[in-house]
Amino acid sequence: MLASTVSKLPLMGSLPLPAPETAPFGKMSHIRPNILFIFADQFRADCIAALGNDRIRTPNIDRLVREGTVFSRCYTPSPVCMPARYALTSGLPPHLTGCVDNQQMTEKHGSFIEALGTLGYQTHGVGKMHFPKAHGDWGFQSRDHAEELAGESARDDYRTFLAESGFGHVRDPYGFRSEYYYIPQPSQLPDKLHSSTWVADRSIDFLRRRDARKPFFLWSSFIKPHPPFESPYPWSRLYRMHEIEGPFLPDGFAEQQNFWNKVQARYKYMDGGRSGFLDRMIIAAYYSMISHVDYQVGRILDALGPEIDNTLIVFSSDHGEMLGDYGCYGKRSMLDASAHVPLLVRLPSRFAPGKTVTCAASLLDLYPTFVEIAGGQPDSVSEGLSLQRLQHWHDESRCVFSQFSQNQLGLYMVANSEWKYIYSAADNKEWLYHGGFENINLAGVDQYEPVKKQMKGRLIERFRTNGYELPLDGDDWARFPSPELPADQDDGLLFQDPPELSRDLAELGPDYQHAGVDTSSEKHNLLQRLAKQSRIPARTATKAGSGSE
Repeated sequence: MLASTVSKLPLMGSLPLPAPETAPFGKMSHIRPNILFIFADQFRADCIAALGNDRIRTPNIDRLVREGTVFSRCYTPSPVCMPARYALTSGLPPHLTGCVDNQQMTEKHGSFIEALGTLGYQTHGVGKMHFPKAHGDWGFQSRDHAEELAGESARDDYRTFLAESGFGHVRDPYGFRSEYYYIPQPSQLPDKLHSSTWVADRSIDFLRRRDARKPFFLWSSFIKPHPPFESPYPWSRLYRMHEIEGPFLPDGFAEQQNFWNKVQARYKYMDGGRSGFLDRMIIAAYYSMISHVDYQVGRILDALGPEIDNTLIVFSSDHGEMLGDYGCYGKRSMLDASAHVPLLVRLPSRFAPGKTVTCAASLLDLYPTFVEIAGGQPDSVSEGLSLQRLQHWHDESRCVFSQFSQNQLGLYMVANSEWKYIYSAADNKEWLYHGGFENINLAGVDQYEPVKKQMKGRLIERFRTNGYELPLDGDDWARFPSPELPADQDDGLLFQDPPELSRDLAELGPDYQHAGVDTSSEKHNLLQRLAKQSRIPARTATKAGSGSE
């Protein structure tokens, strides 16, 4: 099969973009469709105007809704950046890739990008990918690199661009992190230098210089609306707090939280009390970033010119953002605000315009979709289904899955078009939701016990079939000691200061001496501590005692 062959190919290094072909851009010189994959980080599925959000402005994404097919029940394979991206790129779920949290990816598998390359596609990536240095470019023949943190990538073309543009003094080009992570803030950059604009600029440049003899695959990956919540003027004033409703806080909302929601609230500086004004300001700032990304999406679509109808366009995200709903911020939750992602597909010859598909879908469906569109045969090892086929499905029983972490910290989900079942090992708790209503947990209601049993059985059987026994004890979940957050409210606060901070503070002079923050201290590495815990199997964890910190 194609994917098994691809997995044996050597890693592609970071190669220069081929010289432009003499044929003018826009001339349809091939039959197979081009592929444009537009990806926005931490983009909630309910933040598109054409899909019912009457508070937000997304005219270009709305165009994809009108002219393409909407997969309205799409879920991420993991509600956090690295596992989600690794899963969609390899076509394998987190429990098979070994990447179940935002720690280093532990294995190497083939990617759909490599597969497209073997099928004759010119492959180019722009923006955030989260691929570790050791994995090279994972099939990209050329790339414009830009990652969140300095030093995360072997090279960073965006930071180089800023330095060459006279803005090398900006240490946090995506916004201040650490204690400012969820504080709305103005961008330190003008619009023309902002990361979202740069992703569009570099994408358009590729479209103009690409080899017109070949079909192309272009992955345009925006880091926004991932926090920090900043956008350039005047986008930063597009929405104001007084126009925005507060987050969704139904009666008893804390009952819908899992252990990881509380962990995030701690290290994101959001468990010290609520402010209604700040909640609404955060939503306004988040919407501003989305509208700014939407504008850049429009620029990329326009750059396709007459090739637009010969280009498969896919818009999606790795996960959502709780945005204050249920008293939570961040991701790492199986509630829709975090795990439900947009999935819009446009290719007039293959997907009906204005159609909505309610059958459950997954980001794992993208691997077989891209390979099939390119003329290849997707490997059957993937549990994903081609969206070309899924758009005609009327089988409401199709289930998709999601996972974050494992062992005593594992969080698992199975969903179809009607039901969602969640299990949290850290809480030893189940949730069952129906029809997207997530304010009432039906897991303890007798009349829904058969549904809960059926959904739970699907999830457990899936793991057992794949030989993944870590979460299981026979036909049930393995039980673990309950973890606890540190009692000290400052224990667990995350600092992500730029590497130059200590030097820059020292240059202020001895009268302003500052010891700085020891970011290597366990006190400021709660996620790493928990990641180590998650690698302890059930039997060992039970013998260890409480498991508290």
